[in-house]
Amino acid sequence: MFEKERNEIIKTGIALDRYGLIALAGGNVSARMSDGNILVTPSGMIYESMIPEDIILMDVNGNIIAGDRKPSSDTEGILYIFRERPDVMAVIHTHQPYATAISLIQDEFRADLTTLGNAAGGNVAVAPYSPPGSIAMGEDTVKYIGESFAVILAHHGVMTIGKSIKQALNAAVYLEESAKAYLAAAAVGPTKHLTDAQIRQTVEVYKYVGQDSGAIPKELTERI
Repeated sequence: MFEKERNEIIKTGIALDRYGLIALAGGNVSARMSDGNILVTPSGMIYESMIPEDIILMDVNGNIIAGDRKPSSDTEGILYIFRERPDVMAVIHTHQPYATAISLIQDEFRADLTTLGNAAGGNVAVAPYSPPGSIAMGEDTVKYIGESFAVILAHHGVMTIGKSIKQALNAAVYLEESAKAYLAAAAVGPTKHLTDAQIRQTVEVYKYVGQDSGAIPKELTERI
């Protein structure tokens, strides 16, 4: 059951490692299926060693439907997100170092780089510290993420969401790339900012990126 989706989750976990967003068995990947149930990665397993049967299928209340593995330790928080946000089809949790470093110095990561506005949907909030494995991780994600696709969990890592696993992965990858650039600039001196209008423009333009979208409207490419 859901063989294709299970394989996509494993490939996504391997991608998280390749892009330096996790190490070893860190983080987790989960997705909502067409029947409303949730696929969740197992606890403490390296993604490259996983097979489709290792991915656990459960309902949104945590009742296991299929799978013999222990689910991710963050499952309670993950399921809270799926229950509270019916529009969310995928959740990714990482311990990506550069984005997490942002949480040690400020309470918001402003989308002053176009890639962050593109992939994360705007500014990224920093949520207060919540214990790993707690439902508070999910509660804070829902509370602080707003219309963005990412939130930074203070002293811990990142949660990203999306209408697909690909969208959640893009948010995590480009958040980290933006954090690298920002921290490099901040180490040298004060950073410059895009205006709120310019950030909104980067968000709107990205809706037209990809093979299934139309041409970017001319008014969205005008200098503001």
